[in-house]
Amino acid sequence: MNPLAQKANDTIIASNPYIVDMLSDVGKELYFPRGILTQGAEAKEKAHAINATIGIATGKEGVLYFPSVMECIPGIIADEALPYASSYGIPDLRKLWKEELLQKNPSLRDKIITSPVVTCGITHGLSIFADLWINPGDTLILPKMMWGNYQLLFGVRKRANITFYPVYTDDLKFDVDGFAQKIREEAAKNDKIVVLLNFPHNPSGYTASVKEAQKMADVLIEVAKNGTNVVVVCDDAYFGLFFDAETEKESLFAKLCGQHERLMPVKLDGGTKENFIWGLRVGFITHGIIGKGDMAAAATALEAKTGGCVRGMISNASHLSQRILLKSMKNQTYLKEKQEKFEILEKRANCVRKVLENPKYQTAWDVYPFNSGYFMCLRLKKTDAEKTRLYLLDKYGIGLISMGEKDLRIAFSCVEEKDIPALFDTIFQAIEEMNPS
Repeated sequence: MNPLAQKANDTIIASNPYIVDMLSDVGKELYFPRGILTQGAEAKEKAHAINATIGIATGKEGVLYFPSVMECIPGIIADEALPYASSYGIPDLRKLWKEELLQKNPSLRDKIITSPVVTCGITHGLSIFADLWINPGDTLILPKMMWGNYQLLFGVRKRANITFYPVYTDDLKFDVDGFAQKIREEAAKNDKIVVLLNFPHNPSGYTASVKEAQKMADVLIEVAKNGTNVVVVCDDAYFGLFFDAETEKESLFAKLCGQHERLMPVKLDGGTKENFIWGLRVGFITHGIIGKGDMAAAATALEAKTGGCVRGMISNASHLSQRILLKSMKNQTYLKEKQEKFEILEKRANCVRKVLENPKYQTAWDVYPFNSGYFMCLRLKKTDAEKTRLYLLDKYGIGLISMGEKDLRIAFSCVEEKDIPALFDTIFQAIEEMNPS
């Protein structure tokens, strides 16, 4: 094992040995290399005469660049856009995102968490999480109704032993009791379990209520106290887009941080969905720490492993994308812009709800509960979901996503409010045409 990895492990063990027990074999071996990066950082600070360490091209005025490139990004100078960023991410962006994270999750203020490490979108964050915490054969508990990419990330790439907790009961109520039962069953069979939580939920657009979220947190804390190592990753991609008063407005990450030494909470979030910069691919991964002694040192060691994983995978996330997000978050119009976009999606969600109150639709589908995010789902009663999707696409030019035999996912985030009534009327008409009485 590299001495830097061993040192990081020893630092974490001194605070909480269970954390290292929970790390994957790769996670135990990960470290942030010194070498060129460290020497380059030292030279940046001290090489006042000539600095010949950086693997970029520079001149007297700064980095060399094509004017045809920079004319595409007015408002940002070349030195803020084109050089490599740190594998950890731009320091100012990490600091600002952590400050906003604490504002959005006030119960975190008395907890120890790492400084967020920048990822190339949340999918990349999930890959980093998997490298750090999942060995082939580890038990991973996913929501039964889920984003399909989890299978590629965890089943194909990491060879995890995937099992599922129910999201809804047969009568389409959020199944918090089924979740609790599944967690207890798997904890009784395994020394370590990995659990993925996804709110707002993709594909159904549901976020647990305050009471439901607390019940979920309680059972995870319970099994940790009973001796099972529990790693919980909160995929908070659509965080903040909550449209109901009773919805839990904090991440479950906040409820789990600092609760028990055997419980490792991890938060994945980012500007991709929260700040409407999907293609810029800026996400963050943050860990909670609990232990004894110098927990700040343990947090730094865990950050180093995370940064090392980024370094070994993609080197660093886009400097330009990070800089754009940072400048936007510092802009005096930022909060106003965010509220304006929130209200657009909230109005669309409310419009969908109102339209679906029409009793005529009851013969064609049931509606999964939704209160947040970008999506909602229908459970079809009379037709196959894939056949319905193709029929709508071919005859009416309407695109939806089929999931399994009966479920259709509708992204109201990309449907104008004025078009929502016609959308559902057309879906209903198509089902009637496919299944004439």
